[in-house]
Order: sequence, then C-alpha cells, then structure tokens
Amino acid sequence: MPQTRPATEQTIPATAAPAPPAELSLEERLAFINTQMTARLDEAAVAYEVNTAHITTEPIDLADIVTDPIDTGPAPLPDLYPTPVAALLQRAHHRLLTGGWCKDALVDEDGARCMLGAIRIEARGDRGLEAGAAAVLLDAIRRKFGDEVDSVPSFNDAHGTGRVPLRMVNQAAHLADARGL
Repeated sequence: MPQTRPATEQTIPATAAPAPPAELSLEERLAFINTQMTARLDEAAVAYEVNTAHITTEPIDLADIVTDPIDTGPAPLPDLYPTPVAALLQRAHHRLLTGGWCKDALVDEDGARCMLGAIRIEARGDRGLEAGAAAVLLDAIRRKFGDEVDSVPSFNDAHGTGRVPLRMVNQAAHLADARGL
C-alpha cells in the first residue's frame, strides 16, 4: 500500500504565477462595460416580459392622453422698478427677449426690434420718457465701451447677435433705477 503523507507535508508542483492582467485603455474599459451593461439590460428586459406576461392590458388611445399645449402668451413681467425710465427699460428688455432682436431697422419683417425700437414701442408715445430712456441707455453703453460710441442705433447695428445689446438694456434699467429716473 502506498504511503500517504499528511496534508501539511504534501507538496504542490511549482507553476509560474499568472502574469498580471495588462492595463486596459479607457476605450477598452468602456467597451467592456458597455458589453456588460447591454447583457444586463437584455436580461432585465426578458425578466420584465416574463414577469408581466400574465397582466392583461387594454389599448390606450393616445388622443386621450396627448393634448396640445395651451397658448397663454408670454409670462407677465413683474414690476421690478418703481421709476418710469427704469420700468420702461425693463419692459424694453423683456420685449427684446420675447419678441426678438434685430439690427439695421427699428422693426424687421418678423417683428423683432432693435434697442431703440423696443424703447419706442414700450414708451407708448411718450417722447420725453423715450428720450430719457435712450439717454440712460447711451450713458450705460459709454460707461462700458467708451465715449467713441456715437448713438444707440450705431451700437445696436455694430453687433451680430443680440446678446450684448440685451445685456446693455438690462444694465441701463439698473442704472436708471440707481439714479431714481
């Protein structure tokens, strides 16, 4: 009978240690994770189908669920400024935001307005109020861009987008409010 040694004395043949796994690149790791997630999602989809196969459902008419949004128009503008010039500039800013900005015309064919066009329509015929708002706006522009700016229309037309002109109308409203105008 062969002689057996105790388990502590048995030797295990020496084998080379496995090489450490090579470092995966980011793309390889993402592809691996994508494969794993796809398999998990496929399993979950099958499990869902199996678990819900016994539930009876009635078809739903989407016309009962999907409705058109109600056109309520733009949100009302809160009165942030108690003074007339500041309130006019605030309304002009809101008009430019909601109605659109344009250049090279007071009003374009789509109804968008330039800075002065927005002030003019919001002044509602009060030429003194319009002139006061335009003066404060020009002053705000000159504070930011220097005295080389000739007028509000030339400043407006010098821009390709309405981002800067709209910001200047908003800053002019703050300036008019600070001045109590």
